[in-house]
This record gives sequence, C-alpha cells and structure tokens, in this order.
Amino acid sequence: MGMLEIRDLYKSYEGTMLLRGISFSVAATETVCLLGASGSGKSTLLRIIAGLETAEQGQVCWDGEDLAAIPAHRRGFGLVFQDYALFPHMTVGENVAFGLKMLGLSRAEIEARLSGVLEKVNLLHFMDRRVTELSGGEQQRVALARALAPNPNLLMFDEPLGALDRSLREQLMEELRELLHTNRIPAIYVTHDQEEAFKLADRIMLLHNGEIVREGLPAEIWADPGSAWAARFLDVGNILEGTARPDGSIETAAGIFHFPGLPAQPAGDKVNVLIRPAGARRVSNAGAGQPNSLTGVVTDVVFAHERFKVVLAGHLYFYLPEPAQIGERLTLQLSSNALQCLT
Repeated sequence: MGMLEIRDLYKSYEGTMLLRGISFSVAATETVCLLGASGSGKSTLLRIIAGLETAEQGQVCWDGEDLAAIPAHRRGFGLVFQDYALFPHMTVGENVAFGLKMLGLSRAEIEARLSGVLEKVNLLHFMDRRVTELSGGEQQRVALARALAPNPNLLMFDEPLGALDRSLREQLMEELRELLHTNRIPAIYVTHDQEEAFKLADRIMLLHNGEIVREGLPAEIWADPGSAWAARFLDVGNILEGTARPDGSIETAAGIFHFPGLPAQPAGDKVNVLIRPAGARRVSNAGAGQPNSLTGVVTDVVFAHERFKVVLAGHLYFYLPEPAQIGERLTLQLSSNALQCLT
C-alpha cells in the first residue's frame, strides 16, 4: 500500500478562497475523516484529490509522485458518493462490472472479482436485480462494491450515508468500519456528521473556512478541541465568553471559574470557557457563589441514555443522574476537569 500526500493546496472559486494551504497525508491502511460544516471545502478537496478538479497551487502526490498529469480514471482511486451515481438501467452485477470492463479485464477475472466483492457487501444474491428495485442502503452497498472491485489504491467517500435514515446509517457505519479494517485500504471520508467521523476515523481533521484547524486521534480532539469554534461544532459542551481577572480566575455571565495548574491569563484578556456537561453535580442552593459553581433556572429536562439532560436559562445544559423540575432554581458544582480554557 502507498501513501497519499497533500502539499499546500490552494483553490478559489469566483474570487472566494475555498482551500487555504491544505497539507496532510494518509498512511497505508489509515482512514482519515475530513469533518466540517457545509462550505468548509471538504468536497472540493476530495474532487481535487480524485482528479475531477485542479488546484491553483500545491500538489497531490501518491508515493512521492505528483499526480497533476494523471487523469482521474488512471489514479486508481475509488469514489463513493451520497447519491450512489449508479446506472439505473443496469443490474447490480452490471453496475459493479462496468469499471472492470473499462480496465480490460477478462470475463473470467471480472466474474471472480464480481462474486468476491458482492459477497463482501452482502449482495451476492442481488447480482441480477436492477438497482432501481433496491433500497437506499442496498444501493449504497452496490456503490461501495463498484468502488472496491478494481482493487483501488485509495477509497474516497463524499457524505455516503447522508441520504439514509438513522437506523440504516448506523448499521452501514458498522459494516463500513469492519470492511475498511478488514481490507486495510487507505481511505478519506468526508462528512459533516460528527458521529460518523468519530466512529469511522483513525484520524480526524476539522476543516473550517478552507483550513485544517485541528487534527488528531478522535479521543485527542474530543479531549481538547483547541478552539471555541471546534468545541461548538463538535457539541463538546457549553461555551461561555469570559474575562481574565487579576487572581487568574475567569469571570463569565454564569459565574467565576478557577483553573488550577494552568498559566494565568493577563488580566482583562477575553477568554472562552468550555464547561463539559457531564462534569456537574447538584448541590444545595446555599452553595451558590462558591468557586466553580453556577446557578440557574431550569427551562427544560429531557431523558436520554439513562440520564437527564437539564437545560438552564441561557441555554446551558448538563447531564445529571436525577431529574429536575422546570422552573426550579438549581445550583451545580463543577469538577475542575469539566472546565477548559479555549481560544
């Protein structure tokens, strides 16, 4: 297996910069997720790697070779899209075999690969069925089989599960994760869905305004999103704007918070405070005003996954083991590891 390297890519469209100096690599057997909101440049980046668009600056390299002069159909990369892009007048087998015929393989080789790849995606008994007779999940499996059949150097996915309902999406996520790990094919997975990225990725890159603003292992990014934008996008917790005080604490509209062990911010500096929703415990209202505590009126309570999501005025939310009453005044004590300073 080879390695993909992206070196300092720039791309603009109608005077707007879509990609700003993007650089990263994808190692053999690694699945990298490009995670970002719509308009962040994810799909444009994928199309440049595939050879469907050109960058204004930078390089796409495979094993050190610049692919600029290599057309899309000769790069050996497999593509899977959200809309499946299947031929509706063809059967499952004909759709999957189409690319193999373009490679000039013998009929015997095509039949062998066809059977093998359809078995991998649990569609062997669907070979002669028209794709228009299949469900959305089955059609996406056909698209995946078609991408796998030529034994690609790299697989690329552009929001492949976006058109599916939640239960089917979760099922296909599990199947796709197992397939990628079993076949050990390097992959780039583009999505705006945090759950998909954290379930599938070996490494995540957060794209924002055409730049990679954070990258790392899923657990690393969750533990330290690095910025207020990233924390909001990932829905890690509550973000409060605050001001550094002379004693090193941070004053916010919800209370004053201390960060033992962290370097003090210069007094008067604006700081963002991340409050993890699981790091709170209920105390009596007599504890209001204590360091690292906050008090608010309950505006909503939702039961979710064996705990209660309690929402306070100002849209602050916390996960508690017991319910609270809407309209109740609630005081919470926050653990020190539930608090984090962000840029």
